[in-house]
Amino acid sequence: MQERLTKMLEEARRLIAEAMTEKDTEDVRIRFLGKKGEMTEVLRSMGKLSAEERKELGKAANEAKEQIAKALAAKAADLKSKAKEARLKAETIDVTEPGVRIRIGTKHPVTQVIEEITEIFRSMGYSVYEGPDVDTVFNTFDGLNAPPTHPARDMTDTFYINEDVVLRPHTSSAEIRAELELPVPYKIVIPGRCYRCDTPDATHSHTFHQIEMMVVGENVTMGDLKGTLDLMAKKLFGPETRTKFRPHHFPFTEPSAEMDVSCFKCGGKGCNVCKGSGWIEILGCGMTHPHVHQAGGIDTDKYTGFAVGMGVERIAMLKYGIDDIRLLYEDDVRFIEQFK
Repeated sequence: MQERLTKMLEEARRLIAEAMTEKDTEDVRIRFLGKKGEMTEVLRSMGKLSAEERKELGKAANEAKEQIAKALAAKAADLKSKAKEARLKAETIDVTEPGVRIRIGTKHPVTQVIEEITEIFRSMGYSVYEGPDVDTVFNTFDGLNAPPTHPARDMTDTFYINEDVVLRPHTSSAEIRAELELPVPYKIVIPGRCYRCDTPDATHSHTFHQIEMMVVGENVTMGDLKGTLDLMAKKLFGPETRTKFRPHHFPFTEPSAEMDVSCFKCGGKGCNVCKGSGWIEILGCGMTHPHVHQAGGIDTDKYTGFAVGMGVERIAMLKYGIDDIRLLYEDDVRFIEQFK
């Protein structure tokens, strides 16, 4: 038995010295120290020996087992150190080599327009207010003075969740919420996403963005509205921009108007962008109808106000010369990078 232990220890040391990988050392451990290894066989065979022989052989076996375990641990540590050294050598970076170009993202043109318009109104003392994408029929239509027969209420125009809840077709639905929540007077701008049952084409999409602007206070007039929008247009399209207001009708404003700006491509001379007219329509506006103020709990004897709604995609298309609204939703990085 002693001779067998000696040969086992020599063989284990030889195999450990020859081991090239951590797997090799693990194989040696299993062969000699595993549950079914050679050392286990030696210890099991001790039952046939006398007590004195078992004591002597047990001591020798434990010493051999300890020596093999120490040799394995030392070899494993050495292999691990060499592997780390090799890995670090392979991963060495030549700092003189040109670096890998990092591709920096670009803000979407819709986002750029929203931020630009919002910042213009912030500079005039407005605060940003947000309403939910899913809103009540009351906030969307009834509170905004839209009659039951208004075509916008049809299921062919508006997405209904149920008979009392819709996906908002315009950011105007936030006006009633603002009147109920905010202390008067206030000036707010309301950016957001809207939804309508439109078939996508070059100028229409079922999902789009609007920016609503609303003012409530004492002695607010149509002159205040026109002056505010004229300043916005000059900051957005350039100081030479001219504005023109045409009478229109919206159920939530009275009087109502649509605002045109002088064509920023031809300067008003007439071109393909303005279809030869020299003017481009960009938004609808008007003095807030008293019925809307009443729905929001505003004292109509003391306060007046005005509201504006503009399509973000339309302004982005005009501002950046985009001829198809669908390009804004294709997530093509090559397209978006043009607007850095």
